[in-house]
Amino acid sequence: MTEKSDITEHVRERYAAAALQLTDVSTTSGSCCVPTDLGNGDVFGSILYPGGEASEVPEEALLASLGCGNPTAVADLRAGETVLDLGSGGGIDVLLSARRVGPTGFAYGLDMTDEMLDLARANASKAGATNVKFIKGQIEEIPLPDASIDVIISNCVINLSADKTAVITEMFRVLKPGGRLGISDVVAENHLSEHDRLERGSFAGCIAGALSHQEYLDTLAGAGFVDISVAYTHEVAPEMHGAIVKAVKN
Repeated sequence: MTEKSDITEHVRERYAAAALQLTDVSTTSGSCCVPTDLGNGDVFGSILYPGGEASEVPEEALLASLGCGNPTAVADLRAGETVLDLGSGGGIDVLLSARRVGPTGFAYGLDMTDEMLDLARANASKAGATNVKFIKGQIEEIPLPDASIDVIISNCVINLSADKTAVITEMFRVLKPGGRLGISDVVAENHLSEHDRLERGSFAGCIAGALSHQEYLDTLAGAGFVDISVAYTHEVAPEMHGAIVKAVKN
């Protein structure tokens, strides 16, 4: 296996284990990525969703929130839009998006982990959501047509990719002209080297693979995005931050 495929498989295995753990509603966790490994529930997970939103989804979807933000709160979703959630996990952001875009809109969730897809589909059924679809695939090769999506969201997943340039290029491809990104992710301060990031946490723990602030700006601009912004929201590790990333396709 290549180094990239090793990373991808490691991430898949860890999230599969998280999904199986979270299938049991009695699991009490709220931490990013691997519930049993991390105790930082104040910076990752369901605590980042306000009470009103938490009440809109099944409990299992809330428990399965393993991200570093709340992308549906910043994506400014509108009725009738088509939304894509990259790395949709247990489905909380897809279900919230489906409510925002209404019956004339649609929300896709893309995930590479069968166990997470099973959990998400069960959550969608419990929520009675009919304008959603969960599809299997990798975010580096999004299995959707060109110019088919109005808004892309993602919650602490881009940092897990072993090929972030491919992810960002794919996001640009599937967005319609004028389409936009509203992403939550972990972002490193510019002075941190790759070794510095690795010292602060693992790849599957959402830390080691994070782009720096400038790397995010440069990669998005290189793909053709405009109106790019990266705004820190809270620190998740020393000199590393949960952040809101926005951009627009011309």
